[in-house]
Amino acid sequence: MFKRSILFLIVGGFVLSTNYNFAQANKDLAPIKLDLPKPMFVGTPTNLAVPNLEKPLGKPRPPFYAPKGTDNVALKKPITSTDKYPVIGEISYITDGKKDAAEGYFVELGPFSQNIVIDLQKDYNLYAIVVWHYHLQARVYYDVIVQVADDAKFTKNVRTLFNNDIDNSSKQGKGKDMHYVETAEGKLIDAKGEKARYVRLFSKGSNADDLNHYIEVAVYGK
Repeated sequence: MFKRSILFLIVGGFVLSTNYNFAQANKDLAPIKLDLPKPMFVGTPTNLAVPNLEKPLGKPRPPFYAPKGTDNVALKKPITSTDKYPVIGEISYITDGKKDAAEGYFVELGPFSQNIVIDLQKDYNLYAIVVWHYHLQARVYYDVIVQVADDAKFTKNVRTLFNNDIDNSSKQGKGKDMHYVETAEGKLIDAKGEKARYVRLFSKGSNADDLNHYIEVAVYGK
């Protein structure tokens, strides 16, 4: 498994990698390729009454470096959901590679806590998971939890990579990560080279309503 000897700084709740010079010196690393959609709004509203909300960086996210050959291994892969009959859209949208926020690109799942599971179909070393919930508006989704495991039922070797469920209302443990505002950049989560086949993501509504939305989930592995 690839191990990075990289220093990270936490600035306003964002992880800023200081590995640029390190990556230049290490010929085995390259920035992951993120084809980002068009931003749908500018700036971040200051009146979001959400606890534990991270401060926006105020500039584009810095490149995220991973071993050369790392790619989106979730593209077109099978996906299931606790909501078998979405209100809007299809579950398959989540891994179709399309990240726009317009109609026809997002799936709307039912209210309260819902989760989706992506089957990567074989084990990969995972380096980053990027999730776009809904970035047409400046929304904050609650109980965002990202886990990986060796089996589809998440009973074997379950590891939690991100958890901002501050009160354990989704029953996956109390999280220490911060809430964040959805943007066209998506939320990038460091997977730290963990080896896994299955990826599970939770959410529990947003500051806008109780429904759950996904546009895309990209899983960068090798």
